[in-house]
Amino acid sequence: MLQTVIIGTGSYIPPFVQSNRDFARHLFYTEEQKPMDKSPGEIIEKFKQITGIDERRYTTDELNTSDIGAIAAKIALESSGVDPEQIDQLIVAHNFGNVIKHTIQTDAVPSLASRIKHILGIRNPDCVAYDVLFGCPGWVQGLIQADAFFKAGIAKNALIIGTETLSRVIDMYDRDSMIFSDGAGACVAEFKETGDKGPGILGMRSQTFSLEEVDYINMGMAFNPGSDPRIRFIKMKGRKVYEFAMKYVPAAIKECLEKSNVPIGDLKKIFIHQANEKMDQGIVKRLYQLYNIADAPENIMPMSIHWLGNSSVATIPTLFDMVLKNKVPPHDILPGDIILFASVGAGMNVNAVCYRC
Repeated sequence: MLQTVIIGTGSYIPPFVQSNRDFARHLFYTEEQKPMDKSPGEIIEKFKQITGIDERRYTTDELNTSDIGAIAAKIALESSGVDPEQIDQLIVAHNFGNVIKHTIQTDAVPSLASRIKHILGIRNPDCVAYDVLFGCPGWVQGLIQADAFFKAGIAKNALIIGTETLSRVIDMYDRDSMIFSDGAGACVAEFKETGDKGPGILGMRSQTFSLEEVDYINMGMAFNPGSDPRIRFIKMKGRKVYEFAMKYVPAAIKECLEKSNVPIGDLKKIFIHQANEKMDQGIVKRLYQLYNIADAPENIMPMSIHWLGNSSVATIPTLFDMVLKNKVPPHDILPGDIILFASVGAGMNVNAVCYRC
């Protein structure tokens, strides 16, 4: 049996730690450009209670989104043992392209995938490099696309990267700016013979909701009075995003498991996009309730949001890489374990992949 198997992983953890207390001198405004009625300290404490975030990571000024993606990719390639010249598909998930520090314009031409292929020094023109813009679920969608290309007979090896420098598109006057961070994660996937119970992708689910939901996460002007309307920052309707995720992500995961013929009791780990601790916990709790199970098993969901924040497309591949390398105790993954990747984000997009290790 031919299966899509992840044979190598890598990640880039930025060096600069931005703690919650670093935001204590910020002035926060509402969407109506009015000062918030609580002190920065109160806002930060409430923020921590909801999101679970204590700190987040920012990259160095000289590194850009494509640069850190290439770092994660190189580690993944080295761990896989695959010759980079044998990569058929180089897929890069991101949302904002390269954003040079202290500038206001993104740079996505050429594509980040082409830039990363250049940095890696891959000469083979049959290595097709392209970007995926799918909100925070972009890396998971890249994995889904690689699997589809494999099954179509178009490719055998794929390098899938999620990379983002969100610190450069945040509005410092918006309390949601404390959510976002920088990071990159990558994997190498191969279409290979595995046997009936061997490793590989077992099933998937992917959806887009874009009528009422299309602007739940968007780009908008800064919240501070007198801000330049031409300069745009990432914006989020937090309550609507939360309600959307609670409704659609558990259902998508359940449908993915059913398509994979995997009972909920066989699931060992759930890797959810690290968006918000309370939201992720709520998603998992509601998933088990769909199976008439009151509580999720202990340690079913690894988390990194407390110290890495929300790096969008990078959160799942980074967390997966760290767990594989025993860097998130007490979590580990053993051969034969069935795990699940699931994400939600701008679009609004939802997806899930069930995978046997």
